[in-house]
Amino acid sequence: MKLSIIILNYNVHYFLELCLQSVSAAITNLEAEIIVVDNNSSDQSCAMVKQKFPNVKLIQNKENLGFSRGNNIGVQQAKGQFLCILNPDTVVPEDCFEQLFEFSKIKNDLGLFACRLVDGTGCFLPESKRQIPTPKVAIKKVFGFDKSYYVSDLKPNTSGIVPVFVGAFMMLEKQIYQQVGGFDEDYFMYGEDIDLSYKIVKAGFDNMYYGPIKVIHFKGESTLKDANYAQRFYGAMQIFYKKHFKRNVVFDAAVWVGIKIAKHLNNNAFAEIKPVRNHTIVSDKNYPELENKIAKPLNKVSELSKIEADTQVILDANYLSFKTIIETIINSEKNKNLSFRILPKNSNFILGSDSSKSRGEVLHF
Repeated sequence: MKLSIIILNYNVHYFLELCLQSVSAAITNLEAEIIVVDNNSSDQSCAMVKQKFPNVKLIQNKENLGFSRGNNIGVQQAKGQFLCILNPDTVVPEDCFEQLFEFSKIKNDLGLFACRLVDGTGCFLPESKRQIPTPKVAIKKVFGFDKSYYVSDLKPNTSGIVPVFVGAFMMLEKQIYQQVGGFDEDYFMYGEDIDLSYKIVKAGFDNMYYGPIKVIHFKGESTLKDANYAQRFYGAMQIFYKKHFKRNVVFDAAVWVGIKIAKHLNNNAFAEIKPVRNHTIVSDKNYPELENKIAKPLNKVSELSKIEADTQVILDANYLSFKTIIETIINSEKNKNLSFRILPKNSNFILGSDSSKSRGEVLHF
């Protein structure tokens, strides 16, 4: 088998459904499998997978085992030569994996390879390409100086060597994953993707970024104004330094100060919703349930240039390809007066996000 896609899920039923639709469309021409590892969700995630995606291998953990252990469990049952570690709140284009496999042929010592991530508004997510967080780099990030934390000299739409990728989307050969020991289970949440990336670099491989492929990641990197996130993230960084660097008293002190500061800041983890005066849908179908909501249906994405400000655009996945949906959101990113929601196939809900700091919203109709 060519590819195993591992999706670790925890209580994101609706986002998982959309993700599985896009991934299923992207493996049509590949010998591939999808493995969903559920970390004891309390929503209807598992029931939905069983009912709507019977070909997906579902592993149901009896407790929340965290990111590292959950993914390692999925990899243990993976049959593919290659792995894709994928978040459930993502949407991939139909040509995603085939294009990345073509790209992967350019290097003999390839480790991880990944693509450009954008949020629900089409904005580039800088965590798509990160530097190794040496103590100096991490201390700067603690105090909000993020530039050195990211690979800023490589443009988002280009390709090149990038040391560290985010766990929302990363691909590699299974034998390399096993060679370096997979995700380190000392990390429960945050830091494990940095650790894996760094272990692969230390093993002599190059991690490569491929900008032409774009994937939506609805929930981007959490804000440092969230005190819980700050404590978890920098706790994970302390584990990372104990494993890979000498003890750094300055870094430990900076982390302590950074966490204390974060606890006194507002928590911005809640969804940020853009103002909406009008709604439209891009579709070739009629939805009576949405008639009271939709002011003017559109048949082509090119017609979006004519719509009024503060319009929420519903993109129908029953009509549009996932690649078209992603490109439409990205191409409209400069128009800050539009917001987007996606209507998944054969569904009675729409979802989307207006902020990279939050999961977004799900609306039923």
